[in-house]
Amino acid sequence: MKKFLVVEDSPIVVKIIKHIAKLDQSLHFDIAMSFKEAKALLEDNGVKKYLAAVVDLNLPDAPDGEVVDYSLSLNIPTIVLTGSYDEHKRDQMLEKPIVDYVVKESRFSYEYVLKLIHRLHKNQHIKVLVADDSKTSRKFITTMLKPHLYQVIEAEDGQQALDLIHQDSSIKLLITDYNMPVMNGFDLVKNIRREVDKNSLVIIGLSTQGSGGLSAKFIKNGANDFLSKPFSHEEFHCRIIHNIETMEHVETIQHAAYLDYLTNLFNRRYFYEKGEEALAHSHKNNRPTCLALIDIDHFKKINDAYGHDAGDQTLKEVASLLQQAFGRFIFARMGGEDFCVLLPGLDIHKATTLLENFRELVEDHIIMLDNSSVTLTISAGIAADLSNTLDELMNEADRQLYNAKEAGRNQICAAD
Repeated sequence: MKKFLVVEDSPIVVKIIKHIAKLDQSLHFDIAMSFKEAKALLEDNGVKKYLAAVVDLNLPDAPDGEVVDYSLSLNIPTIVLTGSYDEHKRDQMLEKPIVDYVVKESRFSYEYVLKLIHRLHKNQHIKVLVADDSKTSRKFITTMLKPHLYQVIEAEDGQQALDLIHQDSSIKLLITDYNMPVMNGFDLVKNIRREVDKNSLVIIGLSTQGSGGLSAKFIKNGANDFLSKPFSHEEFHCRIIHNIETMEHVETIQHAAYLDYLTNLFNRRYFYEKGEEALAHSHKNNRPTCLALIDIDHFKKINDAYGHDAGDQTLKEVASLLQQAFGRFIFARMGGEDFCVLLPGLDIHKATTLLENFRELVEDHIIMLDNSSVTLTISAGIAADLSNTLDELMNEADRQLYNAKEAGRNQICAAD
């Protein structure tokens, strides 16, 4: 993570920020005690070094918030951290493209600022699509999003927005107006939700006040949230942050559910889910696909001779080699010493060559166990897709794996 700049003349506030930041090793920052020091740091280090600036409004050489205008003029995302709550001053600041206006009220205020820094870092990788037929409205929303470092894309109507989502699955947030030509926001949400669930794409609906039950209608048909126009700066960003963080929490839980606890490879559940999707895609596009089952030869002997910790280490090292060899494919630990790889785009000959290379890689690898050097071998069975189901491919690969073991192990058997 890039550094952030703290512009603050209070030693107590600086001490608090330093103390809280110590709990998070990823946070790095420079401190300026005056406007002059801030300018010097930015000139010496360069603007690009800083992810954001956290600035006080009242400095000895900048008593009226001049440092805010300066940091904004350099296009640095700026968080105002002030000691007094002045409604008029707050409104003035929120009219500027600042990230947020935070009052120094308690420890939570400082924790919130550091949370915003993390949010800015993550936002750099989040694509937001703004769908509205009004150029003025799109510009207004985009202007609010840009200081938070989102990647913003615009669409003039619902159909254009739908096309963009089909083209780019990395879009994570859609902000859509209701009244649009070609396809309105409500129909847009319905079309999206036929293919993309709420945990993969956040949708926030917008409309003018007095639209009756539109908010309920939006949410009942798939939107995550709804805002009535006009809305405040803080409400807008609170809703967005809340929904994005919910999506990220779900993604974290799903990711954990898909991981094998020992090797950090994906597990059987992930393999079946993603494998069936990939196989269906291959059938649709008439692409060759192969599936390989891999087994570590005589794995039980390692556990018996060196103990289960050594067995765990062996599995981890084979998993690392598997990632090295099959990083662009779908692979997983299926349980015990068994691994599986789905190879979309490869016919049986290319798949066999790749598996043979992996067999040699494992055979040449040396594992150190209890001051002893140990080498391994693997056996594998490969099945080629002939409009099969994933289970059918798995069964055929298992038969070929059995043939490889019966033939003496340390070899690859493939089904013609």
